[in-house]
Amino acid sequence: LLEAVFSYPATKDVNNMTVKMPYQCFINGSFEDAENDKTYDTINPTDGSVICKVSYTSVGDVDRAVAAAKEAYENGPWGRMNPRDRGSLLYKLADLMEEHQEELATIESIDSGAVYTLALKTHVGMSIQTFRYFAGWCDKIQGKTIPINQARPNRNLTFTKKEPLGVCAIVIPWNYPLMMLAWKSAACLAAGNTLVLKPAQVTPLTALKFAELSVKAGIPKGVINIFCAVSNLKKVSLELGGKSPLIIFSDCDMDKALRMGMSSVYFNKGENCIAAGRLFVEESIHDEYISRVVEEIKKMKIGDPLDRSTDHGPQNHKAHLDKLLEYCEIGLKEGATLVYGGKQVDRPGFFMEPTVFTDVEDHMFIAKEESFGPIMVVSKFRNGDVDGVLQRANDTEYGLASGVFTRDINKAMYVSERLEAGTVFVNTYNKTDVASPFGGFKQSGFGKDLGDCSIGLSAVTPAKDQTVKQYSM
Repeated sequence: LLEAVFSYPATKDVNNMTVKMPYQCFINGSFEDAENDKTYDTINPTDGSVICKVSYTSVGDVDRAVAAAKEAYENGPWGRMNPRDRGSLLYKLADLMEEHQEELATIESIDSGAVYTLALKTHVGMSIQTFRYFAGWCDKIQGKTIPINQARPNRNLTFTKKEPLGVCAIVIPWNYPLMMLAWKSAACLAAGNTLVLKPAQVTPLTALKFAELSVKAGIPKGVINIFCAVSNLKKVSLELGGKSPLIIFSDCDMDKALRMGMSSVYFNKGENCIAAGRLFVEESIHDEYISRVVEEIKKMKIGDPLDRSTDHGPQNHKAHLDKLLEYCEIGLKEGATLVYGGKQVDRPGFFMEPTVFTDVEDHMFIAKEESFGPIMVVSKFRNGDVDGVLQRANDTEYGLASGVFTRDINKAMYVSERLEAGTVFVNTYNKTDVASPFGGFKQSGFGKDLGDCSIGLSAVTPAKDQTVKQYSM
């Protein structure tokens, strides 16, 4: 059966293994060419070479995928099966992802530029954890009884029941292709929904490999459909951009603030939605902090993401690299000081130098706009001016994440309560977990991923009381 479903013209010997990559649309349980036979090249950002040709979906293909998902939802076994059995299938899917984790991580590296060790641990590792976490929720999605006015002679019983929404459309970005697929789809599937999913056009390959594994896991046909095209959007949950502030006070643990501060910017080449878009460093330690950052950047190894010793791989695609270079040019023109980097690395592929800007003033473009790349944007604040730096940190249309480094617990609590962001990191950064809700305030979107919020077990409105506080004191 599987031989009839899958064909592998896209086979590549790389990273000491042979990776097999589906390349067609995945509709109603099988891979097939786009109805117009159109394809496009997906590019390896390490050297600019073509990995393979991928089917480019037409409107007709999208319509067929939606129809298949609708049929699977209304008449297929997925929504009607015992929730515990549905959980068993998702556990099996997670097991297959783990069995193929090296292959998935290799595909992720050559398609997105992610350093292999990071792809294995985070891109793929957290995807597996996500599916296991939500597999466990399948038989725990419960309603409740409501005590209403029980006026005699009638005694009324009122209860609620959670039901799936139906067909869910999922559009995912290119920075964490497989992990974003997992974050968005695992909860949908656990609740009994069916889905149509569009990976980013520049990073489609792990999504298509995931589709193959879903068949092997026994997920019924039509439940998952994947294609590379753009369709219209309906009612949505959105996790959007960020310009996350990170405030570093002079009473911090300098070594930890240095290590975590660099990770907050350069993790995954800066292609990270919660990346610290702007660092505020207290005046008395500013110069020392910048000096030590530059020292550490010079030690970073830039190169092939499949090399286990590489610290910094290529940006995801050429158009993104070009935007980052333009971002740096704007920063220079506005008067910010370029301390390090700002250029493309002199080698094949789409590599950007880790970059540091200082003397960044509040009105500047780079103070307000997200780069989504390895660019540290640093502003100085006056010694002891806690309220002043808070006002500056909150002066943004975004509110996805934020952070504070200080040894003073009173200051940490004061600042974290007043930072307008969905996640506040205290003396740490980038710590996400499948059980912890994730989402933003203001223009960073609405709704939550992960945790019980994503399957409707608590409110999804991004209210202040849903701020997720991460502590590592």
